[in-house]
Amino acid sequence: MPPVIVEVEPLENFSLLLTFNNGERRVFSVAPYLDKGIFPELREAGYFRTVRAENGFVSWPHEQDFSPDTLYLKSEPYLSRKAG
Repeated sequence: MPPVIVEVEPLENFSLLLTFNNGERRVFSVAPYLDKGIFPELREAGYFRTVRAENGFVSWPHEQDFSPDTLYLKSEPYLSRKAG
């Protein structure tokens, strides 16, 4: 069972920065799903930014969502940009 999502932040290029309850941060690309099923509405940038974390899922107001399993397994570790 993957960790639970506690925070989500929309990024550019239809990506989401996910924060899990174990402190891990990962990036998930929504782009491959934008032409499928209930997801084309996410192409509108203003609507895409309405994403929220809810009960371990990420979702939008019109009931588009992704499961914690999909989000964890298809995301990549977030590498923060540090000045140095």
